Amino acid sequence: MKKCFKFSLVAFLLALLMALTSCQDEEPFEETIDVEKTLSFDSAALELMKETVSNDGSYDNIVDGASCFDIQFPYEVVVNEEKLTVDSMGSLQILEETLDAFEDYESSMDVVFPVTITMADYTEVAISTKEELEKVASQCVEGGSDADIECIDLVYPATVFTYNPNFQQTASVVVEHDAELRRFFAGLEDTDLVSFDFPITLKYIDSTEVTASTNTELADILNQAKEACDEDDDNDYNDDDFTQEQLDSVLVECPWNLIQVQRKSENESEQYINYAFSFEEGGKVISYGKSGYKTEGEWSTSVVDYRVVLTLNFKSAEQFNNTWKVYEIKEGKIKMFVQDDFLTLEKNCGYEPEVCEAKSIQDRLSLCSWRMSDEKGEFFEDLSIDFGEQRMLVYDSNGEVLDEGSWMVEGNLLAFSGLSKSLANYIGNWQVLECGEEYMKIQRKVEVVVLTKLCS
Repeated sequence: MKKCFKFSLVAFLLALLMALTSCQDEEPFEETIDVEKTLSFDSAALELMKETVSNDGSYDNIVDGASCFDIQFPYEVVVNEEKLTVDSMGSLQILEETLDAFEDYESSMDVVFPVTITMADYTEVAISTKEELEKVASQCVEGGSDADIECIDLVYPATVFTYNPNFQQTASVVVEHDAELRRFFAGLEDTDLVSFDFPITLKYIDSTEVTASTNTELADILNQAKEACDEDDDNDYNDDDFTQEQLDSVLVECPWNLIQVQRKSENESEQYINYAFSFEEGGKVISYGKSGYKTEGEWSTSVVDYRVVLTLNFKSAEQFNNTWKVYEIKEGKIKMFVQDDFLTLEKNCGYEPEVCEAKSIQDRLSLCSWRMSDEKGEFFEDLSIDFGEQRMLVYDSNGEVLDEGSWMVEGNLLAFSGLSKSLANYIGNWQVLECGEEYMKIQRKVEVVVLTKLCS
């Protein structure tokens, strides 16, 4: 009886052991695991994936000047003593337009505390003072840029597996958006292994999709995406998004008046009243100044460091020759800058340039007496000139005829001849640069003479 009992007990224990062994075999255990589909805690591909799904804090740099966090809506700011509520992306646009209105004047903006900020890993932090906000911002990368990759996104849903160091699966998670995946990564232990349910799909900023089937493919795609677009992480809130093609198209639509010129913080706009640019397809640009001044040059656009730039090159308007960084195109205006110099152009489809043609030059000169000076307004002598029918008389301050000669106009050239005394050195052809009713400017080589009307 005892022997029978012992045999039964042994049989039972053997059966139990076999059952346990069978259960163990059914656990998700991998003796061999594909390294190409598994990421360790500190792998480069996993770091790139973290950057891809990190919170992008650059959209509100106009307020906090930092791309590694954003301020949660709603909150308030004070601009030049006016309180504004910021509760959406649209509110940020209104804030930008408000600051644009003060572009030529001194302005201030202060955040009303307390506020809550969201970090790159979606951690929320309460901020009570300006000093606390500046302290957190100082820990971001200088210049506003951050480590997140914004030019590509993971297409959801996606499934992620975790394994322990023995390659036993410990979890399976389906994630629906960036915040879930970033917080999932934040909860990993140093010894955890991670695997995506490959293949996974990613979408570029231009909506092009690409598929990764291994970690190597994933790392290559994300590395390339880091430099695939302008992430707009800088603190230039006026750096609006547009393409080179859009700028090309807008420029040739109509002439553009030059309405603002600022050099080294000095407003020089009054000097350029009635200035305009006419951009033509093929790279030709014409600059029209006041009173019919006209000069031709070349224009081109390009992309430099992810920023659209406009290059101008004139023969006789060197003050505009530069590669201008275009930062705003909207409401019929184009704004650009180079270091401390700023230009603003305004579309004027009805603009008709005043052209210095022979008849208008001749008619205006014939109407009255004119005085000659240099560009500074300093007179050579106290002389006046009457332009009669092809005949010019030079008078001194007493009204006596001092000299006489002939003049004629051909195209935009004014020719003096027959002078023998004070103005003999001015015999020859002069290009008419400006031909206003009260003011004319003529040029011969580098010498410039201004004619000012004496009668009304």
